[in-house]
Amino acid sequence: MQVNGNIHHTLLAARVVLKPPPKLTISEWADRERRLDAQSSSEAGRWHTSRAEYQRGLMDACCDPKNTEVVIMSAAQLGKSEALLNMIGYHIDNDPSPILMLQPSLDMAQSFSKDRVANGLLASTPCLKDKVKSPRARDSGNTTLHKTFAGGSITLVGANSPSGLASRPVRLVLCDEVDRYPTSAGSEGDPIQLARKRASTFWNRRIVMVSTPTNKGASRIEDAFDKSDQRRYYVPCQHCGHEQTLRWANVQWVDSNPDTAQYQCEECAALWSDADRRRAIKEGKWVATAEFKGIAGFAISGLYSPWTPLTEGVKDFLLVKKNPEQLKVWTNTYLGESWEDQGEAIDEFNLMERAEPFDGKVPEEVVFLTCGVDVQDDRLELSVIGWGRDDESWVITHEIVYGDPSTPHLWTALGTHIYKTYPTHDGRDLPIRATTIDSGGHFTNAVYSYAKQNAGRRVFAIKGVGGEGRAIVGRPSKNNIGKCNLFPVGVDTAKDTLFGRLRVADVGAAYIHFSDHLTPEYYKQLTAEKIVTKYHRGFKKRIFQKMRARNEALDCFVYAIAAYAILGINVNALADKANRELSDTPNATPLRPPFVPKGGRGFINSWR
Repeated sequence: MQVNGNIHHTLLAARVVLKPPPKLTISEWADRERRLDAQSSSEAGRWHTSRAEYQRGLMDACCDPKNTEVVIMSAAQLGKSEALLNMIGYHIDNDPSPILMLQPSLDMAQSFSKDRVANGLLASTPCLKDKVKSPRARDSGNTTLHKTFAGGSITLVGANSPSGLASRPVRLVLCDEVDRYPTSAGSEGDPIQLARKRASTFWNRRIVMVSTPTNKGASRIEDAFDKSDQRRYYVPCQHCGHEQTLRWANVQWVDSNPDTAQYQCEECAALWSDADRRRAIKEGKWVATAEFKGIAGFAISGLYSPWTPLTEGVKDFLLVKKNPEQLKVWTNTYLGESWEDQGEAIDEFNLMERAEPFDGKVPEEVVFLTCGVDVQDDRLELSVIGWGRDDESWVITHEIVYGDPSTPHLWTALGTHIYKTYPTHDGRDLPIRATTIDSGGHFTNAVYSYAKQNAGRRVFAIKGVGGEGRAIVGRPSKNNIGKCNLFPVGVDTAKDTLFGRLRVADVGAAYIHFSDHLTPEYYKQLTAEKIVTKYHRGFKKRIFQKMRARNEALDCFVYAIAAYAILGINVNALADKANRELSDTPNATPLRPPFVPKGGRGFINSWR
């Protein structure tokens, strides 16, 4: 009997040990088990989904068997990375599975693994600490990018790394910031499609795609969202009960004072305080607005953030609304919407009408100059651009220097243009602070040699690199035949910047002024390209397409923008310093925009 009693107790203990985990949703698991550390979160301690109620639907969709794919198109700083971490933690603890997480690059995958997974999720959540061994442990079998646990594993890869996408099968694929992925992982093809193939053998597979959107027509996340059931988060008015989605058009403020910002109900016109807005968000619900075909899609803006008051959103908008490239970033990251270019082509005649008389001198509002040089087979072309407060700019001159670029005579002649000073209306003599020369043509060695010899005078060799999402200027390298500093230039990004500014019609921030000495040919060349959308490997891609054979003026302006970026000058601080110096000079005129051009108002004004 004693033996039977021992067996009985053993069986009871085994039942406790072997008892399957309770059936929980991801949000329930997070509320029960997840802990946030002080390093990665401003609200350290126990996780509360109710703090940002919209996250519940995002997370629970990942464990809903009806959904084969989950798409989350979101503004920045809404907790989407934490939601992904909760998905990982839930599957480690409650539903062990092989997991694959894609980050835009291998470096980002390593950083996410160390900072967010290992030091954040695993280290701070008690139930996970002993389930995944440290990579430092002997014979753990774990590395920074691959971690095993009972019943599964998690592998982190870069979307630019084809080798990481071609190994073991996985059940759960998490794709983070998909709009930053390259078109192809090396020569293997689309990284998301490669990841999908990894999960094809699992009947209960789940693909999760998360990102802030970028450009309309070329946004992966927006394209995926359009194929989903397009869920929007509806919240009730605290005054009339009407359910509605939060829209920027309903944010109201007085004059230019962001501290007066409130949300206006679209039904009863009642004004909500931030407290009203947060209560409404807690009582909100996700509503599908399209037919469900196995893909659950969610779209949410920064207006739903419980951490960011409306005053901050309005303040940021007022700072960027007249600067197209900054407005684009705000639209993507705060509104969670793709950016749509306002027209494909720029009207050369409209720009020509804006020409101003500089009278042979640089306008007094100009703080410093840069120069961009384009190399052709029989000449050099150069544009001198003046820069003022808030990135307002002036095309001072565009000149052509004829000669053979393979001979020293032409380069000597270039020096007479870029090493002279340009007088201003207020009595200053401005030198060109930096000059960039394109090395991508037939005279690469000559450009390298000239740049190396004149590096002390801030003459830089550059090479254009296509593709969206690249920085205007990257880190220089001396890994070239000339052993000079060669700067990669993201020409598509620089052209996006320039085209946005060409559309600004109101003098001030980001506006471009033109000298009346520029020829009609200059404007033709400046507007020689337009943005078109084409398909590459089955995906939409925005490219700049030439409409005319000659585009040297456009290239020179792009290179001058690159020179500005290389300098890294805070133009507003420099303008303030110049004004302080002028204030000590009797009868001096402060730097200010005096000219009001012909024509109407620009597209920016349609925002507010």
